[in-house]
Amino acid sequence: MLIEFSVTNYRSIRETQTLSMAASRYYKGLEESNCFDPNVSGVPSLLRTAVIYGPNAGGKSNLIKAMQFMQAFVLASHSYQEGQSINVSPFALSAETRTRPSEFELSFLRDGVRYQYGFAVTPVRVTREWLLAYPEGKAQRWFERSFNEKSDKENWYFGSKFVGRKQLWQEATRKNALFLSTAIQLNNEQLKPVFSWFQDTLAMILPKAAINLKFSLELCESEVGRARVMEFLESADLTISGIDVKKVKIPFSQSDLPLDMPPDMKDRIAHELQEKEVPLVFFQHPDDSGNLIPISFSDESDGTQKLFAFAGPCLDVFEKGRILFVDEMDTSLHPLLVRFLVENFRSAEANRNNAQLVFTTHDTSILDMDLFRRDQIWFVEKDRGSATKLYPLSDFSPRKGEAVEKWYLKGRYGALPFVGDLRR
Repeated sequence: MLIEFSVTNYRSIRETQTLSMAASRYYKGLEESNCFDPNVSGVPSLLRTAVIYGPNAGGKSNLIKAMQFMQAFVLASHSYQEGQSINVSPFALSAETRTRPSEFELSFLRDGVRYQYGFAVTPVRVTREWLLAYPEGKAQRWFERSFNEKSDKENWYFGSKFVGRKQLWQEATRKNALFLSTAIQLNNEQLKPVFSWFQDTLAMILPKAAINLKFSLELCESEVGRARVMEFLESADLTISGIDVKKVKIPFSQSDLPLDMPPDMKDRIAHELQEKEVPLVFFQHPDDSGNLIPISFSDESDGTQKLFAFAGPCLDVFEKGRILFVDEMDTSLHPLLVRFLVENFRSAEANRNNAQLVFTTHDTSILDMDLFRRDQIWFVEKDRGSATKLYPLSDFSPRKGEAVEKWYLKGRYGALPFVGDLRR
């Protein structure tokens, strides 16, 4: 479960920006559908959803990319070779920030324990890394490392509650790798809940990635899973009567390969591809006589394709209580389907394990006080220095009968594009 995420000096984000999933105690309403109590000492009620609005190039996607970078670096930095560059992008429009570390920090729950983990990096090295745990609500500093630029040395601290082969893990951690990532590869058991949060709990759907049908296809391999996907699609009011997944072999000939390719490589590729099967998806639609007609997935609308792709991740997130980040959720989806997805996260029946959804969108039709609380609606805009600022609707005093969509489009909350007059 996500409590809070902060990022500093990354892409268009210059100063620290924080997205909080903690429900504000100053706002009442929609508690039953939009909030849940994690039953962990010292942790407030958490929000099931958060939506982020803002103009194109305002920095919405950079917040999601910051989370994606943090996840990827935690999972993979142990494999970085000595001297390998870290692919981090500091705020570019200031000489001071171009040489300053980018910083990422998360507060989250795993197995009933709150953790606070973060790190700071440049393209060359990790400059800071820290982890605090709060079993039974009491803070324990497990480890911290920091790089002293003047002495060109790293300083390490290990708390008394952090046990195991600390010296071994420290010495194995390269300057361009995280201690968390390295120690896990060397069989550290104590850090597994933290690492597994990034590995198993955090899920991402990004707009420029090809539609990933993996989760939905895997579910459709069993009758039970296929029925769950069908139920998901039917509840979105799609006129689909069935799903059929067929595996076919790829037609292949060695003549398709370059003439100058070595024969042994041709044989190896040919062997792999001749055995390769790919799934083909067909949706069954009733015709005017009631007969079921199979329609290829590629012939379905973009919206139907995307909703099917969403089905697997959403059902998986609901089942395991994961956190789903989606950038540009309204792309190829009708506003009513966006609302449908949000409603599923609010539903006690669909979302029994308190999964969370954070997404960006331009769809203002869901700016509805019956759907969101004020502390769930966030805006981004750039300041005069072109740096992204993130702020919630709850920063603005509520007005009786406030029409949030109307006033957002009128500019009361900022985060709108500047539209000039092309006739000038």
